[in-house]
Amino acid sequence: MSQERRMAVLSAIVEDYVQTSEPVGSKALLDRHQLNVSAATVRNDMAALEDEGLIVAPHTSAGRIPTDAGYRLFVDRLAAIRPMSKGERAAITDYLEGADDLDVVLDRTVRLLSTLTRQVAVVQYPSLTRSTVKHIELVPMSETRLMVVVIMGSGRVEQRIVPIGVDYLSADGAAALTSARARINAATHDRRLAEALTSLGTLHDEDSETEDALTAGVLAALEDALAEERATKVTLAGTANLARSSSDFPMTLEPVLDALEQHVVLLRLLSAEADGDAMGVSVRIGSENPVTGLQSTSLITSGYGSGDEHVGAVGVLGPTRMDYPATMAQVRAVAAYLSRIVDA
Repeated sequence: MSQERRMAVLSAIVEDYVQTSEPVGSKALLDRHQLNVSAATVRNDMAALEDEGLIVAPHTSAGRIPTDAGYRLFVDRLAAIRPMSKGERAAITDYLEGADDLDVVLDRTVRLLSTLTRQVAVVQYPSLTRSTVKHIELVPMSETRLMVVVIMGSGRVEQRIVPIGVDYLSADGAAALTSARARINAATHDRRLAEALTSLGTLHDEDSETEDALTAGVLAALEDALAEERATKVTLAGTANLARSSSDFPMTLEPVLDALEQHVVLLRLLSAEADGDAMGVSVRIGSENPVTGLQSTSLITSGYGSGDEHVGAVGVLGPTRMDYPATMAQVRAVAAYLSRIVDA
């Protein structure tokens, strides 16, 4: 019972500090929360929480604020994520639907999420290594050039111009191209990119009917796409929101801003957290972040993709003094909607 009561006191301290940004004292807890205990009991519980490293007194303040460990325990003890309001859910649907281009969808995603959470929002482009090939289109551009269009299951489209030795604009060439297109798609459809490369390589070696230059060109296009791996690309929005919380950063915002500029760092963090926990959301708090410049922040992320296959991650970054239940719900909801777009 005493442990449960202390956890109630910790939750109350987290909630009050997130809302007011002021250290929380025992009197404020009794005034604002139905703890149903005496002031002496609350003070004893606060002393025990401080001994456990879950709260701390900043400077000479009589009040207490949560530590990283306190926030962690608070998040870990959440039985469920707070449901979003109908207005918030409608805002997600209204803002994201109707965009077909992947770049537009992801740009809208981070803008929406940064507005909802008032934090920095970041999204990882779908990974080609984890995405499947849905269709390969072959479009003759001239007698000597052809465009290869690779459409991935994630919605990404890769295009390459390849040289050819057959005039596919002629009647005979058009028929040959139709046949080659069918064989190439049969070899690659619904295969992951690396598997599609292997299958297409076998086709190139064994298929005497398809022009060598054509299959070689398609192979080169897929290899180029894999080499580029645009999953090394992220897009973010809402950096200015950090300025509104500048008092939450002990010294300066500069280390945080420097880290945000290093997209490779963000990608590593997003990739590591993409799968989430049982609630579909991962939370890294303060010192849990391996990047020194981000150890005054929390990162909340969720994976998105098609079915059970995650091809990327979306999340928000802000000060550790954050409304975790609401932010976790918003990140999860946006990730779920983004998954529906990718799946479609």
